[in-house]
Amino acid sequence: MSESYGAGAYWGRRPESVEECARRAETFFRLMAECHPNYARWYEQSNSIRKALQLGFEPTRETFVRFFGRKKYQSGNDGFHFSAWTGREKQDQGGMVMFNCGSKAEFSPNVLRLFFPTEPLGHERMLSSPVVSGIMRAMAVAWEPEWALATADGLWDQLSNGSRLGCFIGWMTYFSRERGEVAPLPAPVRVEPVGDKGTLVILTPERLTPSNPEHVALARRVQTLLEEQGLLRLVIQPRPAPT
Repeated sequence: MSESYGAGAYWGRRPESVEECARRAETFFRLMAECHPNYARWYEQSNSIRKALQLGFEPTRETFVRFFGRKKYQSGNDGFHFSAWTGREKQDQGGMVMFNCGSKAEFSPNVLRLFFPTEPLGHERMLSSPVVSGIMRAMAVAWEPEWALATADGLWDQLSNGSRLGCFIGWMTYFSRERGEVAPLPAPVRVEPVGDKGTLVILTPERLTPSNPEHVALARRVQTLLEEQGLLRLVIQPRPAPT
């Protein structure tokens, strides 16, 4: 059975300059390349695969400064957005990343989303614990999000309480140090520091799947424990209702 997996990092209002966003993007792509060879080459997104394959780029700070100087990658006066893919057309060989950064908006988060290839259980190449945990660490170090997770779509649906960002967990979940310290959790859960940035919680060494009742039960139990610790709370407060 194959499930759709992705990773996402979220943080609130953080206005940043072109140079600062470019520095973070360069760091992220460099760290991703260390996680798996498929993340070593990237192409800009396009409506046409043929055209996109002509848009390869080196993910350096200078490149992103140039990209963010273009109107197509500017979110008005409120930050920058960008998306790229690995240029591998087969689902089991590539991936895609998209992000919004530098925004000062109060009611929508800055965000990075990465989409993993579809891989059957037992045939993981990129959906392995070392690769995915490496991606989580890359997101934490480069973007310093408040909360991040890697999970299957089915687990997101079961645990998200209506997609309330920051209030649920995935196969792997990152909490910034501002959210507080993560207390010890029951085996097989691993709790690992991410430098001085925060903490990574990994529920299982194997891929966590929504089709495994034991995995779902473990996720629910750990989610309850983390909620009791005060670690699960909204990244962005909802917009006040009009009066």
